[in-house]
Amino acid sequence: MSATATATATATATATATATHRIPVGVIGLGNLGQALAEAFLTQGHPVTVWNRSAGKADRLVERGASLAATPTDAVAAGELVVVAVLDYDTVGELLRPAAGVLAGRTIVNLTTGTPSAARALGAWATDQRAAYLDGAVYAVPQTIGTSAAFVLYSGDEAAYRSYRAVLDTIGEGSLVGPAPELSSVYDTALLSGMYGMFAGFFQAVAFAGTEGIGAAELTRPLVRWLTAAADALPAFAEEIDAKDYTTTTSNLEINAVGLRNILSATEAQGLQTDLLAPLLRLFEDQIRAGHAASSLARAVESLRADGV
Repeated sequence: MSATATATATATATATATATHRIPVGVIGLGNLGQALAEAFLTQGHPVTVWNRSAGKADRLVERGASLAATPTDAVAAGELVVVAVLDYDTVGELLRPAAGVLAGRTIVNLTTGTPSAARALGAWATDQRAAYLDGAVYAVPQTIGTSAAFVLYSGDEAAYRSYRAVLDTIGEGSLVGPAPELSSVYDTALLSGMYGMFAGFFQAVAFAGTEGIGAAELTRPLVRWLTAAADALPAFAEEIDAKDYTTTTSNLEINAVGLRNILSATEAQGLQTDLLAPLLRLFEDQIRAGHAASSLARAVESLRADGV
């Protein structure tokens, strides 16, 4: 190939890559998350059109080069990729239904927190409009959007995810967890359940320590160290749960039940409520009554399953 032909081919490839990279994005909803998303897309050079009920929230983004849409339908029409981050799924439906006529051929990425059933219904509706649908759960505070600290779990249209993965990774490292649109919401509910369980334990710990004048900050230093070490047990628990093999020669349910009873007794003695931890003891005791006292602590999950112990 001649030098001229090589240069032409290189220029064409560069132009194609640039055109591919500069995907028009519509962002609907400019709360803290939506603003951070729009900022990230702008930073990567994508043409961004935004819409929010309170148009003033778009001012800073417009100064940076975003276009302000008069209606959600206009934002959809302007975007090849349409990212929605609003309060709830009812609001998503309210905003997208009037845009049904312009959805065909576009990809909707819904980053609104909701329930699996709502995600399933919205995904089916979007498919009926001949749009590709991805549901996503964002794990980041707005300040970390676009950094290595952020990650997003997506579910839904696999082809759409492959097509726009490079653009979506602008938000944070993405993973497709499955083709059913509700799967990211299932993951999200599960992960947030674990988070709130940790918060519950933290609040209980701080309240108990405070009865003897130990400050929350003072307690939190060793607590974080201990919880970090304790989290190392989770992968082994997960293997036991998936295999339904709870054989153990170490810390079994009976030992943990004795320890937890002591904690609850001490908590009551300090005049505090035991509402947060008492249900966990009931799970342990359910399993012990069923003859599993010598089983791993992980077996407590069986008392939460629909088919019981």
